[in-house]
Amino acid sequence: MSNDARFTVLDTIRRQLAADPDVETLIDDSPEEAYARIPRNYQRTAKLNREETLELFYDRLRDYDSELVFTDEAGIANAVAHAMREANETLLLVPAGVPQEWLPQNDVEVRRDFDLPLQPLEEPRVVLTPCTVAIAMSGTIILEHGDEQGRRAATLLPDHHICVLWRDQVVETIAEALQRITHRTSPITTIAGPSATSDIEMTRIRGVHGPRRLTAIIL
Repeated sequence: MSNDARFTVLDTIRRQLAADPDVETLIDDSPEEAYARIPRNYQRTAKLNREETLELFYDRLRDYDSELVFTDEAGIANAVAHAMREANETLLLVPAGVPQEWLPQNDVEVRRDFDLPLQPLEEPRVVLTPCTVAIAMSGTIILEHGDEQGRRAATLLPDHHICVLWRDQVVETIAEALQRITHRTSPITTIAGPSATSDIEMTRIRGVHGPRRLTAIIL
């Protein structure tokens, strides 16, 4: 951000604060008190039952052109192998902390990311990760980056992301999801289907900012 742009942003914030009748008392508040005073008039708790929440999440994923695979924990490796065959790929990138039992035993070369340099990190076209939480209302999957869910680069460079999630990780609202993010200092990535944009002449283009394919393995 240039200095001019930074000045414009800060000046806009100052003008908005100056127009707020409570700004003087806000200045005297502690950060915790100021945070507690933020109006929260949006939906913060679930209104749907469990089945309705899951059906809404599945519907959002399908609407975003995601691929859904339903299995149990013992079926993860077979589901990953099937997704690899469907993509005609044999090289799989996995973060250091992904369980060994999730990985196919045949016909797939697994490359674990122990802080790989850029070139070997870029070669695999498929990455496998778990996630922290998923939001039915928006069809969003949230990753907290670390040993188990990988580096951000490792989940953005490959063309195909296979993500394992449990049904009990699906919540209805964004507010519920944020409460499940525990590693507050870790970067997070939010995924709502395959990466796509329609910025140019309303033509949908996949893979602009991340993987063009998303396979959700749901347990």
